[in-house]
Amino acid sequence: MTPNSLAFRLVAGAAIWGGLALLLGGIALASIFRDVVQRNFDNRLMVVWESLVTVAELTPERNLSVPPLSDPRFGQTFSGWYWQISLVEAVGSNTAIVNRSRSLWDQTLTAHPDVNPRTFVKWRAGGPEQQMLRIIAREVVLPGAGQPFLIIIAADEDAVTANIERFNSILTWSFAAFGVVLLIAMLIQVRVGLRPLRHIRSGLAAIRNGRSERLDGDFPTEIAPLVGELNALIEHNAEVLERSRTQVGNLAHALKTPLSILANEGQNHPGPLAGSVLKQTQLMKNYVDHYLARARAAATAQVLGARTDVASVLSDLVRTLQKIHQDRALSIDWQSQDQLAFRGERQDLEEMVGNLLDNACKWTTRQVKVSARSLPSEGDAAGDTAQLTIVIEDDGPGLSNEHKEAALERGTRLDDTTPGSGLGLSIVRDLVGLYGGTLDLGSSDAGGLSARLILPEQRGDT
Repeated sequence: MTPNSLAFRLVAGAAIWGGLALLLGGIALASIFRDVVQRNFDNRLMVVWESLVTVAELTPERNLSVPPLSDPRFGQTFSGWYWQISLVEAVGSNTAIVNRSRSLWDQTLTAHPDVNPRTFVKWRAGGPEQQMLRIIAREVVLPGAGQPFLIIIAADEDAVTANIERFNSILTWSFAAFGVVLLIAMLIQVRVGLRPLRHIRSGLAAIRNGRSERLDGDFPTEIAPLVGELNALIEHNAEVLERSRTQVGNLAHALKTPLSILANEGQNHPGPLAGSVLKQTQLMKNYVDHYLARARAAATAQVLGARTDVASVLSDLVRTLQKIHQDRALSIDWQSQDQLAFRGERQDLEEMVGNLLDNACKWTTRQVKVSARSLPSEGDAAGDTAQLTIVIEDDGPGLSNEHKEAALERGTRLDDTTPGSGLGLSIVRDLVGLYGGTLDLGSSDAGGLSARLILPEQRGDT
């Protein structure tokens, strides 16, 4: 996933909100648990306080007697559980302490200044052995006593703190594991949810490669309108192509009859004027063929689904040219990689390769070689995008650098003794340009001309 992808945006957005929800939920649960544990601990201390008030008695000598409580920790020195009873009027004096638990030994619990007889006062303070104590206190008047007593209960908070820390640790690891599971679930959900888009992508690739004509399949309600629009666009593109082909055919048919009449008239009336008419008529036919081919290619160059097998085109062209030049006993050798395909119309590929092959056969001495293969595009070493490369070589006289540039100009003929109109290479150049390719003329190993044609390849696995 890239930062600009839908999958990344969906997962990142869900992860941020999910993580924030887990964090806030964890904080809330930890706070609730801490309050519950603290409240239960305070309730337990209040129960001990009430028990102490219940068992405390005044002796006939006006001394306060407290029998041992049921919790043995009050009898263990510095156990962390303490109680203390003192006179309210004498708080802060040496005679303040009336009685205290054995666990306090000779230590004293300091009273809180807000202690009163109406409610419990709760606070934290340090105790013996560096213990952090939770303390509750309240003033009370015991039966038969003429003055109030301050009763303090204190307990070590280590147990409460340990329980809270243990819960927080379990909560943290649980929420972390839940977050990981949730993230995996989001990844799976996004992958499954975006599967229709991948299906559309593969379907469009199949259309572009000529393996299908429209997008088919059962798409979700949200995607179905998009699929319908794409199919409508593909059908409209096909209709435009068909109309263009029809118009080109109509134009060719409309021009063919007047040109044929002119050619017949020139043949029926020999003379200088007839020769000029025949020459210009033939030139007009060549120009008509050139521009009709260019118009047809412009209409079909970017059509989705156009795919042409290269091997079959080369085979047919070689067979035809061998028949045309059978009196010269030419050798035309060709080879092509398996399943090599041109991204375009068959007749356009035949026009380009046919002109180059015909030119090579006209100028070759004995042998013409044709090779077709797939090469990675420039700057794409991985070969994800490829180009179709067709090289046609002959062992003829070849061309100089100046003549190579001139040969591509429209209507240029370097040798009037060879049949032709001088439009062949320019037609190839124009068609190649319409398909976004290139045509390079060089020298072959045999000393003749080498024409290198680079065109877009149609891959069956894209």
